[in-house]
Amino acid sequence: MKSLTEQDIRGSFVNCSKGEAKRLFVPRDLGELAWDDLDFLGWRDPGAPDRSYLVTERADQGRPVGVALRFQPARRGFLHRSMCSLCLTTHPRGGVSLMTARRAGAAGREGNSVGAYMCTDLACSLYLRDRKVPDSGMRIEESLTLEEQIARTLGNLYGFLDKV
Repeated sequence: MKSLTEQDIRGSFVNCSKGEAKRLFVPRDLGELAWDDLDFLGWRDPGAPDRSYLVTERADQGRPVGVALRFQPARRGFLHRSMCSLCLTTHPRGGVSLMTARRAGAAGREGNSVGAYMCTDLACSLYLRDRKVPDSGMRIEESLTLEEQIARTLGNLYGFLDKV
């Protein structure tokens, strides 16, 4: 993924108003990120524990596409494992959350949303490349190459974005 500016990011959101995009939290360390290791940029809003954001490049759209997400943090309790529907990384309880995005346009204004189970920290790209290790300490070993895993993850992400 190529480096994005704050302006690129704020202008990419398809499921919130320009005013909402102007007010949302954008990470301040954009210049320090390892962009070559990212298939998408995902982050949580430290001021709003139920909000996350995701921005990716879509070659078919010629510009970055961003979505605002909401999620319910996992409840504490018995040991439970979940799998991210994007990168297929398994995590112990709390590592995967149902992320919901308000749909774009009229459907979103009517309250319609779509959801997918994703890594709560939205670090799928880093898990795929072994730059970050899930709390469980491992990923499922696959016979696919890294490039094939990245293609699958992006396919899953684009499928979600197409529904938004």
